[in-house]
Amino acid sequence: MLLKQLWSGRLYYGWVILLTVSVTEVISWGILYYAYSVFILPITTDLGVDQLTGATGYSVALLANGLAAPLVGWWLDRYGSRSLMTVGSLAGCGFVVLWSQITSPFQLYLVMVGVGVASAAVLYEPAFAIVATWFRRERGRALQILTFFGAWASFIFIPLAGWLVDQIGWRSALLVLAAILALTIPPHALVLRRRPSDLGLAPDGMSQATGPTTLPEPSVRLGGAIRELRFWLLSIAFAMSGFATVAMTVHLIPYLLNRDEDLVFAASIAGLHGFMSLLGRLFLGPLGERWPRWLVTVGLFGMQIVGLAVLVCSPHTVAALIYIALFGAGAGTQTIMRAALIAEEYGSSNYGVISGVQNSILTTARTIAPIVAGLLVGLIGYSGMVWSLIGLLTIGVIALVVVGKRNVMRV
Repeated sequence: MLLKQLWSGRLYYGWVILLTVSVTEVISWGILYYAYSVFILPITTDLGVDQLTGATGYSVALLANGLAAPLVGWWLDRYGSRSLMTVGSLAGCGFVVLWSQITSPFQLYLVMVGVGVASAAVLYEPAFAIVATWFRRERGRALQILTFFGAWASFIFIPLAGWLVDQIGWRSALLVLAAILALTIPPHALVLRRRPSDLGLAPDGMSQATGPTTLPEPSVRLGGAIRELRFWLLSIAFAMSGFATVAMTVHLIPYLLNRDEDLVFAASIAGLHGFMSLLGRLFLGPLGERWPRWLVTVGLFGMQIVGLAVLVCSPHTVAALIYIALFGAGAGTQTIMRAALIAEEYGSSNYGVISGVQNSILTTARTIAPIVAGLLVGLIGYSGMVWSLIGLLTIGVIALVVVGKRNVMRV
């Protein structure tokens, strides 16, 4: 449909906004999120501190992002994404420049607070709010396109950041990345619009005069959402998955090394996570258009559980490949499902603040995951940690099944 509209010259402006934001998400995710791992070693070496001190900056940014999420959501619902994402890009550029000038861990942490807040204003949450506002019937396809683009961020910017650090040093590398991030400012300022009705359109591109394109969607306020059990069940489910995903991202290489795999193989397996996430979004994401999304999400959780079980039960090298294929695809596709489930359950009018509050819960889980998983490794070993993650994901499956049953009873 998108190509047909483009060919006929009647391209719905929502697709223009979506494609614009999809490109800017690649840049924003790549610089404000993924590139950090490249700078840990050169920064800690330059400042004369241990790597844990440097890695803590990443957690500080995540925490600041989560704390800012409800306010970002409130702003999105009332004023739209245009000014927010424009200011977020400007702030992100400024904080990356400041990052290049730090001389102490304290300064690093202060800058990471700013980076985290800027990230909240330009990463997936505002982009998902755009999709929820501009699309209904085509919402699933729009989310698939957006997150497919986003999956390329790590492929592009981790190697680019590494090359820049190697060629010109970490401080100059950050200045170059800040200049690249500045490229997102004009598209956010000039292309984005708040809602279709501002252009005389209804969601999905129909004229307002032709009437709604779908049945009326729900319109639930934040207070109503957080008083319902399903909001907390969805939040618990995705928090369990987020915890497991971050825990394995941090501890996979040490776990494989502990199993006597060589470093090159372990790093290669870890690097495949983003690729499998991309494939999952491409091939599994459309399933949400055919079957209930809660049920598809249960299947994605099941893929993560099976992947972890294969990894922990089999010492063979092929087990690691099976793990990353199942776990990576399952975790990556959940990004689409969470955004679509919130829109389906609560509608678009208060999507931003509801999603923002839930994102704060998920960010808390992701922030503590490396620390708690490390404690589990010390207490019960790597295998015990993996079995614990399987247990958490099982809790998530149970929560999703309850949500699904309640939805069936509500119909």
